[in-house]
Amino acid sequence: MLGLCFMKRLLALLFIFHALPALAQGVPLTTPAEKAASQAIDANLLRGHVRFLAHDLLEGRGPGTRGDELAQAYIASQFETAGLKPGGEDGSYLQPFELVGITGHPEQLSFSTASAHTELKFHDDFIAVSGVQEPEAKLEGSELVFVGYGIVAPEYAWDDFKGMDLRGKTLLILNSDPADDPQLFAGRTRLWYGRWDYKYEQAAKVGAAGAIILHTTPSAGYPWQVVQTSWSGEQFELPATSGPRLQVKAWTTEEATQRIVHLAGKDLDALVASAQNRDFQPVPLGVKVSTRFSTQVRRRPTANVLGVLPGSDPKLAQQVVLYTAHHDHLGMKGNAKPGEDAIYNGAVDNASGVAALLSVARAFQALPKPPRRTVLFAAVAAEEQGLLGSQYLSAHLPVPPGRIATNLNIDGVNILGRTRDVTVIGLGKSSLDPIITGLAKAQGRTVKADQLSDRGFFYRSDQFAFAKLGIPAAYFGSGMDFIGRPEGWGKQQREQWEAKHYHQPSDELRPEWDLSGAVEDVRLYFLLGAHVARAPEGPYWNKGDEFEAPRLESLKAAEALEAKGAK
Repeated sequence: MLGLCFMKRLLALLFIFHALPALAQGVPLTTPAEKAASQAIDANLLRGHVRFLAHDLLEGRGPGTRGDELAQAYIASQFETAGLKPGGEDGSYLQPFELVGITGHPEQLSFSTASAHTELKFHDDFIAVSGVQEPEAKLEGSELVFVGYGIVAPEYAWDDFKGMDLRGKTLLILNSDPADDPQLFAGRTRLWYGRWDYKYEQAAKVGAAGAIILHTTPSAGYPWQVVQTSWSGEQFELPATSGPRLQVKAWTTEEATQRIVHLAGKDLDALVASAQNRDFQPVPLGVKVSTRFSTQVRRRPTANVLGVLPGSDPKLAQQVVLYTAHHDHLGMKGNAKPGEDAIYNGAVDNASGVAALLSVARAFQALPKPPRRTVLFAAVAAEEQGLLGSQYLSAHLPVPPGRIATNLNIDGVNILGRTRDVTVIGLGKSSLDPIITGLAKAQGRTVKADQLSDRGFFYRSDQFAFAKLGIPAAYFGSGMDFIGRPEGWGKQQREQWEAKHYHQPSDELRPEWDLSGAVEDVRLYFLLGAHVARAPEGPYWNKGDEFEAPRLESLKAAEALEAKGAK
């Protein structure tokens, strides 16, 4: 009995020790060598990479295009220059994979009852794409059912479908998730349940033929023009596997949706209000939805670009610190008018993130000795199409997920100058928090949680693909408290940029960019990765976090694999 009690106390002490911030374990936040190496990251280096990657010659870096190949070649050459080993296939820096490109959309979407009829106009009223990798998509008199937020969340005792047979129906779905109750869905912080890709996925699971998401700027986090530009061109997917698929995936404007529900004799505001409660029941609207359109389906090659800095510790080198940034953007505007700028250059999104990734690689090169853990740099493809490159990489990792210590993802940088703060997307989720806080403090800055938490940024970029595997992740956003600017200026500038430049041809490198704040952020990314790469223990999700269970499973699997190899 005494031995059992002693073991319980010992395990408890070990758990407490493991949970202490890094400094309490005797692990310095930085070393003099890391501080010196961080100086390799400067504004000129960042600007130079952006200048090439966002140049018109790359034609917007659309997946499977010449610009895509040029971006891959540039990044691979920069990895080689930084002394990284090839991490792709056949001794190269590329991890190639295939995309399925689908082009085509309906000109009209028809809604009818026994006594009335209305048609929506493509681009102005609705955006729709095929959900199948086939030459035709169609809805033939599919019954329209309002399903609230389309969420099934057992942990919140929430089910918007209530067991209704929705096979062959078209679902009208609210964007985002219920936000009024702080005890449900994290209040106004958007979760995965609030993302459009979750909505389409759930609609397919219940056997629906189509899904229509109601767009509003507050619920989406961006204006209708972003839906228009993001969903109007060629759409890409990974090759289809077995499982249910929607025929049609669509968005409608608020005004168009009001017309649809009015056709059913319903009030949109009343329907939205009814969806805020657990006892919500799906509402058949008595409206039939029809459309039919042809598509062009083709296979297109693309690739993730992988560079490896092997670790120096014989044991810890088996573990990996993974840096990611997506190298793709939206390509060319298909319906541009003569003289109109038709290139989606994607300078901020995400040539700047790749520039940061390459700059971090340079900083690691400047260290006198590689860190204990291996560092993998991955410039991933097709993020704008639904995190496809990171999804492929997560399924084809060079080591098991349990051996990935952390993922540090970079998606855009600060172009407006230095800030007193740094935004951590997902603050409060993992043991990385006190490390980031300490490093930011050394820069004279404070750490703040996502200041636009209703946008769901944690689930909108590549770290999400790895978090789903249980890999602890960090993702920084620009701070909002700008030095020398009045209070509120940062948020105002951010919202103005999203309204005018996000996913628009105007996202270009400009002379007025002030990258002094980006330099501090990118150095922070480097110092964080360098710390994790030499610390004796890896990061972990906080107890009860949504990604804790898959992490524990992956660690167990990695330990079993290691034990098997030792026999």
